[in-house]
Amino acid sequence: MPKTPKQDAPQVFRELLEVMPDLQAWMKDREGRYLWVNRAFLMNYGLARIGQVVGKTDGDLSPAHLAAYFQEGDQAVLAGRPVNQRLELVGRYDHSAHWCRTTKLATYGAGRRTTGTVGFTRKPAAGEIEQMAEIPLGAVVATMIRKIGRKVSSAELAKAAGTSVRGLERAFGRDYGLSPQQYLRRLRMQTACQLLVSTRLALAQVADRCGFADQSHFTRDFRSLTGMTPRAYRIAFTV
Repeated sequence: MPKTPKQDAPQVFRELLEVMPDLQAWMKDREGRYLWVNRAFLMNYGLARIGQVVGKTDGDLSPAHLAAYFQEGDQAVLAGRPVNQRLELVGRYDHSAHWCRTTKLATYGAGRRTTGTVGFTRKPAAGEIEQMAEIPLGAVVATMIRKIGRKVSSAELAKAAGTSVRGLERAFGRDYGLSPQQYLRRLRMQTACQLLVSTRLALAQVADRCGFADQSHFTRDFRSLTGMTPRAYRIAFTV
């Protein structure tokens, strides 16, 4: 009976992930430094070689507000709370962002000590965001996206999820580490960042489209989250 060739399973999986164009995959150490990424990850960030990523963190690759969100997910995983099919905005090389579904798990060494994280993310298919059975809280996030320029109450969001306000807050705390309104505020900012670098809309128009009371309110909140004014962000990251 012929012997089955011995293969290094992790290497086989890395080779598999290299040829999946729509799936970004990576490994990090406990400090959030990248150990390995696949080709789709490199392409998303406009990079050519893995050496341009290894040893770097999300703070080196993404705007501060997105990097902080990714790092929060890593810390949750290291604390024993896996991230499963979470809907989030993932930054691109041009500092715009697109919606993705992300899964993260912890990696372990001797004595079951956590050594880092591993994860993958992909863009959902058209209409997939609304499929609540497929994406936790997807119907709520879809409502936020649809009404990003309007005031949206927690009661309205709870209705979209078919639960109570208290149930919604528990679910958001579990999956995102934020309250629904905190998540909505971050979503408004992320949407504003994308509009700043991908359109030539006036700052007042960006503020209005993203649900801010006026441009001064937008500028104040934007600077608080990103450390930059909207105008400075546009100049720095528009290609």
